[in-house]
Amino acid sequence: MCDELTEGDLDRAGLPVTRRGFAGMVAVGGAAFAATACAQGVGDKGNMVTIVTPDGTADAYFTHPSSGKHPAVLIWPDIRGLRPAFRQMADRLAADGYAVLALNPFYRDAQGEVVKPEDDWTQPAIRERLFGYAGKLTREAVARDATALAAWFDKQKAVDTKRGIGVTGYCLGGPFTIFSAAAVPDRYKACGSFHGSRVSNDTPTSPHLAIAQTKAQYLFAIAENDDARDPAEKDRLKAALAGRSGFNEVEVYAGAQHGWCPPDGRAYNEAAAEKAWGRMLALFKAAL
Repeated sequence: MCDELTEGDLDRAGLPVTRRGFAGMVAVGGAAFAATACAQGVGDKGNMVTIVTPDGTADAYFTHPSSGKHPAVLIWPDIRGLRPAFRQMADRLAADGYAVLALNPFYRDAQGEVVKPEDDWTQPAIRERLFGYAGKLTREAVARDATALAAWFDKQKAVDTKRGIGVTGYCLGGPFTIFSAAAVPDRYKACGSFHGSRVSNDTPTSPHLAIAQTKAQYLFAIAENDDARDPAEKDRLKAALAGRSGFNEVEVYAGAQHGWCPPDGRAYNEAAAEKAWGRMLALFKAAL
């Protein structure tokens, strides 16, 4: 998970990234994703939207192909929230044929980007603020959001309501994929967790125990250092998925550190990120 131990792992792995470095990584990733999106006809179909939920008005980024109806996908970002990297990832997924909503998970406390590109999010004051926001995202709060967002998706002309909704989560958002599918089991049919934070633990309230309440198929992509910290996590997940039909995959990504998927992170690992992206598309193809 995103904590001091994770930062120490990245230091030991020799992955220091300055604030200037973060900006450069966003620019490079953005160019690559934008080229893909343009080629596939996403164009100007990406826009910021507002969605009324039981807890307030959420801001999010919605993007989809220029024409037709498509399966919907909800993205739960990591602890740094909705930002250019996740809008780029949403556009790329739209280019693969999906109607994608990347949510600001902290809308209850702040609109827009909660961490600016020039900010060093590892500073104590910023981390304290972010973890304060995250503390409000209980299973019940996530369920309320997921229910409201499923209803919103089903009113959009670009969404094929005859097909299930996919949901992905990164770090903080990993457990939220399960909570979403448990909240609206007839709509959320594919869950992809990438370096998810404590998606499985040995407590009675572990997120993985809610898998039984869902109708979804699953992909759990686990960071090598997360696995080293809790080697039993993958086994608990495999046990929870045993006997379920369809696409259900649990894999530790060798050499990938926590946070390896978003292109603006110091742990970004292009080869591992591309592999995870491919497995996500395989999950969506099977389940949606």
